[in-house]
Formats: sequence, C-alpha cells, structure tokens
Amino acid sequence: MNPEKESENEKSSSENAAPLWKYVTRLEKASVGGGNVSFRCNYCEKIFKGSYSRVKAHLLKLPKFGIQACAKVGDEYQNEMQKLEDAFEESSRRLKKPKLVSLPTDSPTSPNWDSRESSTATSHPFSQKKKGVGIGNSPLERAFNNQCREQLDCLIARTFYSAGLPFHFAKNPYWIEMIKFAANNNLAGYVPPGYNKLRTTLLQKEKAHIEKLLRAIKDTWKEKGLSIVSDGWTDVQKRPLINFMATSQKGPIFIKSIDGTKEYKDKHFIADLFLKVVGEVGPQHVVQIITDNASVMKAAGSIVEAEYPHIFWSPCVVHTLNLALKNICAPKYSLQNENAYNECNWIAQVSDEATFIRIFITNHSMRLAIFNSYSPLKLLAVAETRFASIIIMLKRLFQVKQNLRNMVVSEEWMSYREDDVGKAQTVRDYILNDLWWDKVEYILRFTEPIYEMLRVADTDAPILHKVYEMWDSMIENVKKEIYQHEGKEDYEESPFYDVVHNILIERWTKNCTPLHCLAHSLNPKYYTIKWIEEVRGRVAPHKDAEISVERNKCLKRIFPDPDDRQKVNVEFGLFNSLQVYDEDNMEDRWNYNPMLWWSTYGSTLPILQTLALKLLQQPCSSSCAERNWSTYGFIHSMRRNRITPKRAEDLVFVHSNLRLLSRRRPEYNSGESKKWDIGGDNWDEPFGGPGLLEVAYLTLDEPEMETSIVENNDYVDDDDVVVL
Repeated sequence: MNPEKESENEKSSSENAAPLWKYVTRLEKASVGGGNVSFRCNYCEKIFKGSYSRVKAHLLKLPKFGIQACAKVGDEYQNEMQKLEDAFEESSRRLKKPKLVSLPTDSPTSPNWDSRESSTATSHPFSQKKKGVGIGNSPLERAFNNQCREQLDCLIARTFYSAGLPFHFAKNPYWIEMIKFAANNNLAGYVPPGYNKLRTTLLQKEKAHIEKLLRAIKDTWKEKGLSIVSDGWTDVQKRPLINFMATSQKGPIFIKSIDGTKEYKDKHFIADLFLKVVGEVGPQHVVQIITDNASVMKAAGSIVEAEYPHIFWSPCVVHTLNLALKNICAPKYSLQNENAYNECNWIAQVSDEATFIRIFITNHSMRLAIFNSYSPLKLLAVAETRFASIIIMLKRLFQVKQNLRNMVVSEEWMSYREDDVGKAQTVRDYILNDLWWDKVEYILRFTEPIYEMLRVADTDAPILHKVYEMWDSMIENVKKEIYQHEGKEDYEESPFYDVVHNILIERWTKNCTPLHCLAHSLNPKYYTIKWIEEVRGRVAPHKDAEISVERNKCLKRIFPDPDDRQKVNVEFGLFNSLQVYDEDNMEDRWNYNPMLWWSTYGSTLPILQTLALKLLQQPCSSSCAERNWSTYGFIHSMRRNRITPKRAEDLVFVHSNLRLLSRRRPEYNSGESKKWDIGGDNWDEPFGGPGLLEVAYLTLDEPEMETSIVENNDYVDDDDVVVL
C-alpha cells in the first residue's frame, strides 16, 4: 500500500474513534475537501462544517477556532467531555510508537496455550492484534468503547454494594489515583494483591514510603520546632486510647496510638508515654506538649517539665473555653457556687426547653415530617462531649425560628392529633413566645465572642502568639454585649457580668502559661502605636507586669546558662525599645505577619530570632489529635482483629498519615476529592455518606457544614442527620 495513503487512513481512523463525535450527528461530507464534514450539535441543534478539531472547540468552548461555543453544554458535561478528550490524547500519544514486528505466539492448538490467558488478553482493548485499520476495528475505537466503560462502572458499583463501602469512598483521592493508573497503563493479565500481601509486604512498603514523605516535614523541626499534641478517649469497646501527634509549620503527623486497657493511667504512666514520644522525635526539637485540662495530664506534664525544663506543658485552649461555656451555660449548684448558679441558671433552663422542643419534634416520624416540609435544615443534636454543644444547638434552633413558627400554626400541625396534647401545646407556646426567643438571642450574642475564639483556636494553625490577646479581646467583647443588653455604662456594676467575668478569668488563669506570655512578647505587631491605641488601656508586652514576670520565667528555663540568658535579655531590650530599626521596619511590624517580619529583620538579633521562629509556629490546641479519635477503632474492628499488635501499629500509622498528607494536596480544597475525609474514619457504615455527627467532630460550623452537604447531594436521608 502507498505509505502516504496508509498514513491518511490511520489518521482518518483515529479521528473517527475520537470520543466527542458521539455528542454530534454527522451529516453529509462537506464539499470543502479534506476531513471536513457537516455536523449537528446534539445539545444546541446548530449545524456547522469542519473537522474534529472544530467539534472539540464547539463542545469544550475553546477560543480561536472560528466556531461558536455551545451554550447548552453545562460545566458538568464539559468537564466530563474534557476528561474523555484528555484520555483520548494520552492514548493517541502512546500508540504513536514505532511499529514492531511481532514474534510468533502460541496458537490455540499449541500445548502452551491457555484459554484463561487468551480470555484475559482479548478482554483488554490494547492487547489484541491489529487485524486492519478501519471503522469499528481501530484500537482507539475499542479503547473508548462505551459498552466497556459501562461494564467497568457496573463492576465498580458491585464492589461498593457487596462490601458495604460508603458512597463517600468514591471521593478518596487514592482510590481515584489507582483507577486512573490502571486505566492509563497496559496491564493485561494483572492480578490485584491478595490478603497476605496487603497485610505484610505491601504494608511495610507503604510505611517506608510514608516515612520518606514525612522526612521533609521532620527536617524542619530543627529550625521551626514542634508541638506534641495528645488526647485520650474511650472507644465503643470501652478501651482507653491515647493519640500522639507532632505538629509543626508543615502540618501534623501521626506518631502513635496507645491502648491503655491493661494499665493504671496515673501521672507516671502518662508521663512515661510522653517521655518516650519526646525521645522519638528528639527532645531538642520539642517546644511544648498540649493536652486537655485533666489533673492527671497536668501532673504528667510537670514530670516532663522536670526532665526537660525547656519543654512546656500547655493546656488545650479549646478545652479551656469549652469548660468556661459549660460553667456559664450549665452551672451546677453548690454552696461555693451559689451566686453563679443563681445568675446563670436561667441559661440552663432555656437550654433544657430548647432540648425539649427538639426531642418532641424529632422523636416522632409524623411531627418530624411536618417540620421537614417547612425547613430545609435539620434540627441538630450534638453530643454533650462536643465543644460548645449548647451553643451549637441554640444556633440551629434560632436559625430555623421562622420555620418552627410556620409549622406550629400550620393546618397540618393543628389537625394532627396525638396522645400527648399537653406537650404539643407547651412546644407551641415556647415557639410563639417572643420573650423566649429574646432569651435565646441574648445567649447567642454574649457567648458569640467565646464561640468565635473557640473556632479560631480549634485548629492546628500556628496561633500560640495570639492566645493572650484573644483572651483579652474576648472578655472585653463579652462585657460589651452584656452591658449593651442591660443598658448600663462601663462604670456601673452588673452582677451577671461579674459572674461571667469571674468564670472566664478563673479559666484563663488555669490556661495561661509562661509560654503564652513569651510568644505574645515576640509578636512585633504588639509594639506598634496602631495596635496599642486600638483599645483603651492597652500597653506593649514589655510594659505589662504580668507578661514580663511570666516571660522571664520562660527565658530562665529555655536558657539555663546565665551568660546565654544575659545575651537574650539584651536582644529583647533592643527589640522592644525600637532603637535599632528604621521607618520601614516599624511600618512592617504592623503590616507583616510575625514570621515574615522576623525572617526579614531579625538577623540583627540572632538568638531572639531563632527563638521567635520556633514559638511563632506553634498551635494552641490538641484539635488534630482529637480528629483522629476513631483511628484505632478502624484498625480493631471485628473483621480486622487477627492482626498482630505490631502490624496494628503500622496500619494505624499508615492509615492516619495517608489522610493527613492528603489534606496538604491542592485538590483537598477543590474538585472531586474536596474534603473527602470529612465523614471521619468510620468506614464500617455501609451505604452511608458522611453523617453530620462525624462532621461535628471535625468542625464547629455544624449548621454551615450541613447546608454544604445538602447542597452537594440530591438526597439526604434522615439517618444522616444528627437527631439523637
């Protein structure tokens, strides 16, 4: 055959197999010549002339091709077409390789021929011999055979259904990566790894791979330092578990999870665990250990501080704020607490009434159906162990206030008859009572500064240096809301505010550590005139007596050598006196974030710069440890309880760090894998998307998060909603 003719035929065959032809209808061949045809778009019904490139430009809305973009193709369909086109072009590039003369192969009559191999080979679109190029027989057309794609979809779906995998698993980036790799590579005859290989050699290989990935994070610890964060909990099998993680500028990594079932968990046991983890990561790199506020944790932290004076035990700010909210919103009566109980008990009463409304509506299918017909949002019931659980519930109730009112005055509600008419009337009275809603709104208003600080702190972001200022600002804003509601001037007394203020100050006193004060003192912004004049009565950190005393305690522990401490004190004096800096430097103290300022201007103060670059990178809460609570439950489910303890530890390590590493990828915040792990670690829930209870463990924005989930799903089952 003429080589040029053969090349032309192959090109024609390639174009005929292109995937976007199926979205248009080819008419008669155009008179222009070449590969041009007349075609009608199946979406907009318009007729055009041209080659496949114009078809592609029309459907994918590509400019500079002299053809109008299709207005009927939405973003979803356009993205799907783009994926098909990308795969087509990738396959085309692979097929444009020099043709090789194939060696003789075993025939069906050969003793070496195996029918299974034949079946496997012929089932793959790229494994068959080329019998000729033509319409219906080209490799590209077989590769994009819609029937094969549909069959693969069915096989994947069957896997989900048979194993009870949650549909949310389809967003897992590692799953998507695996499918794409298999589809884009010629793996005829490939057999997936079996049971033993997955739990042995591949597990060890993946652990080694993850440790290699984590090396880049660990290499920053020497300069930027790290915080060890830990949190304990009891799983559904009543096992006391403790998570240990290391978080730094590059993000958190999982260290280990301990099952303390057979141990007496006193301060010595906890301290030994901390010391072992400190030894693993390197004590010279550790800045602080963050835990909850339990007395045993504080005692264990003191033992670690005695062993390593430069390491500080820090109570989790989020736990502290949650305890403050509980003291305010759910006070317990005692002789010592009588005044606080009398002033705050009305909040507990409103909370109980709100809970009564929620339970009455959600505990009966008919009442719940009526409510759902009036409200697109669900009534949230957050576990009492959740941070700010009372506030979260009241926020949602207030959010659906008008929906509730429409419900109780509706014909459906009035015509519905049920045995407990008295409770129904009580619920109706609460919902239609303006004074009751005023109380709810007041609670939300004066607790909003506490709630907002809790949200900011509930992260592994480096905000240790902001804690001191946030406490001051939060307390001031709480006072502002209470005094505004009571119509009082600043100099007047408010018994209610005095109680709230005392609760917040008591919690702050227990939470504040010398490390908070030192980190606060190293923030350049707090020495600027703009910051000082923002709030009446503010002073720079070096002029605050409390901060100065605690800062000096901290420096004494970090620099035990008197000569070194003398040098750092001199540098701090130069830093706070503003004598060694020019005008640009002073302006940038306000404009730059603290890390950038110290990196830019701190070289003249080398000791203080090194210290600042460590402290300004540290978090203030143990949130990242709490978000891995169910990891050990994932490993120790009934279907996995035959693995050895060492293998279980490796599996926990791999499982946790794979999820943490994926959150650093750009696609975690956009695209098909956005927030793919938002449903938590409960992989044993068949057919369930992420329940809102799991979402509640990841964020304080329950109402907003639920709205997001509802918007992204055509249907949300009532079982997926937090109504306990």
